[in-house]
Amino acid sequence: MTTFSYDEAFSRNIGWVTEAEQQRLRQSRVAIGGLGGVGGVHLLTLARLGIGRFTIADFDVFDVVNFNRQVGATISSLQQPKIDVLAEMTRDINPEIELRLFPGGVQVDSVEDFLADVDVYVDGLDFFAFSARRVTFAACERKGIPVVTAAPLGLGTALLVFGPGGMAYEDYFGFEGCDEMEMAIRFLVGLSPAMLQRGYVADMSRVNLAERRGPSNIAACQLCAGVAAVETLKLLLGRGGVKLAPWGSQFDAYRMRYSRTWRPGGHKNPLQRLMRTLVRRQLAIATKV
Repeated sequence: MTTFSYDEAFSRNIGWVTEAEQQRLRQSRVAIGGLGGVGGVHLLTLARLGIGRFTIADFDVFDVVNFNRQVGATISSLQQPKIDVLAEMTRDINPEIELRLFPGGVQVDSVEDFLADVDVYVDGLDFFAFSARRVTFAACERKGIPVVTAAPLGLGTALLVFGPGGMAYEDYFGFEGCDEMEMAIRFLVGLSPAMLQRGYVADMSRVNLAERRGPSNIAACQLCAGVAAVETLKLLLGRGGVKLAPWGSQFDAYRMRYSRTWRPGGHKNPLQRLMRTLVRRQLAIATKV
């Protein structure tokens, strides 16, 4: 039986990072809220970078509808807690890894413990988990913890990073006083101001924010994991070059287009207001069809 060696397991990272930096990754702690479409693949990708400590939260179990995009979803994992399945998969990559598990998900009364000693928080929460997301983002802001959120939109990924020196998440999204439908629109437009995914949806009847449903795919989730992992690596190693909100980025693999956006004023920016209006109209038309 082969004996596990951390240095050997992650030796092929060396060159892109130094040996000293790899040891910094080994001692770093990343928190991930949600282990579904993006959260699970975030965890496994970051584990393969050699990050040695994680705090993870999820309350859900795997179902057949998760098979198209969630890395832990298999016949053998049906109805098993996502957090247990992903923890086992992560330990199979690095048996020395340190995991703190929060099987109740991210909650108001546990968020302080969830974020204890965390260097970077990576958002893996469901798109519509606005309450948990606001609680977590606010706590990270208070603690000065950078937040990396990479959303699978269309056949691509949109990236935002919040942290000290950047715009506050509430100033950027403007969730305060909004109902869930409006929060969904503001979150969608805030994540992807360029909206590169518009125009190639094959069946708009499958998009219904009011019913909390929309199409998804593994390609977008995998792209999210790669982008989020690189930003997390740069933050953990102090490499620089991380653009904080109101800067944002989006790459659409279907169109092979990349856009970097800057929205000073966040949700109050005139372009953001205009895009929200266009999204409301498009959703209204789709609902009538």
